[in-house]
Amino acid sequence: MAKNIEEKIITASGTLSGVTSVLGSWQICHSICLGLIALLSVIGITIVGMPLLFLTKITVPLWSLALVILVLTVILYLKKKCISLKMIVFNSGLLIAGIPFQSLQKFSLFFWIIGGLVASFAIIGYLQEKLQRRKKKYENK
Repeated sequence: MAKNIEEKIITASGTLSGVTSVLGSWQICHSICLGLIALLSVIGITIVGMPLLFLTKITVPLWSLALVILVLTVILYLKKKCISLKMIVFNSGLLIAGIPFQSLQKFSLFFWIIGGLVASFAIIGYLQEKLQRRKKKYENK
């Protein structure tokens, strides 16, 4: 029971790493703001401006926090092998895609492509594993 809770906490920290890395990217923040404005307008609340604009001021700290959490997750993986490698690869892809540094913004398309490919490989690997398990389950019946 305690091991299950520990695994859930570790998985949640890996997910938090990926989420904070993506939030560090201006384009994603902009899309989230537009989605929030659209969602609120559906229920009758009108907002002018960008409600999550404050996140652009803390993009580097959020991304740095995501990087630290990812490094801790990799260390836990190397020591205990209790974390999904596919999740670590996925989060790494999100970190690459969400690099927020102004001096590197001219390469943002390159980072989006590389990060997207890395994350896509993790998703494809996860789906293949899931399909193989399902196939074996039906073969054993």
